Amino acid sequence: MNASDLEVTPAVALAFAVFAASTSAILVRWSQAPSSVAAFYRVLFTTALVTPIAVLGHREAFARLSRRDLGFAAVAGVALAAHFAAWFESLNYTSVAASVTIVQSQPVFVALGAVFVLGERITREAALGIAVAIGGAAVMSLGDAGQAPLADATLYGNSLALLGAVTVAGYVLAGRSIRQRVSLFPYVTVVYIACAITLFALVGVQGHAYVAYPPREWLLFFAMAVGPGIFGHTVVNWALKHLESVVVSVAWLGEPVGATLLALVLLAEVPDTVTVVGGLVVLAGIYLTTIKRERRHSPTD
Repeated sequence: MNASDLEVTPAVALAFAVFAASTSAILVRWSQAPSSVAAFYRVLFTTALVTPIAVLGHREAFARLSRRDLGFAAVAGVALAAHFAAWFESLNYTSVAASVTIVQSQPVFVALGAVFVLGERITREAALGIAVAIGGAAVMSLGDAGQAPLADATLYGNSLALLGAVTVAGYVLAGRSIRQRVSLFPYVTVVYIACAITLFALVGVQGHAYVAYPPREWLLFFAMAVGPGIFGHTVVNWALKHLESVVVSVAWLGEPVGATLLALVLLAEVPDTVTVVGGLVVLAGIYLTTIKRERRHSPTD
């Protein structure tokens, strides 16, 4: 075996990244800390890992950041904090399958936001995809009776997951124009810092302790940052330089599937038929919405 045999192809890296991202909901469910605390430390540890790289390798890019770019990046960070807070909390009330699938519908809300905020036109196929995804989410809201940790609050958990999808779409829209001018690490560093500050304040407002947690919780916090954060989302961003955005978008639909299978094996959480059917409909809607948009915007297609 020579060195070339050990090289990781972009496709393999992407598959690994989607699997790493799929572990996020499991790690959150395993944690017994308040959801806002878990979200805060995931972002804080991720920030600590990426900041040295950003500062040492992108000093000139930091110096070129305008006040406007810093402002939009901060807004994106606040939106990301709202996403984490809502999504982590949703996992206390609904199943992993429902929560992850609904929150992954964010491309639908990005498409809607692009129409109403950025003035982009929406294609017939994308409009169909949005309608299908929303219909699937409505079906999923009827599922999981008796499966969620608090079965009578499943609708509340699904609503929080939906809020998580809307807020992460706001994060994407806020950062879209900035990423045309600013490289990845300076941008995500500012976003993560703003996100961490927002979550730090939320923890204080909710009256939760900042440090009184057993070693197991700290390991889970760190795992959330390294697994879904670094090996998940960061590797996906790397893969975008080597693969067509359409390929990455389709692969990203594997996260709800991976999370559901992991929940089945590690949590013995079996989604009911209504949730499975609704989830498949949501994924179909996301596919229709995302693929048409990516093909329209991708210069490689």
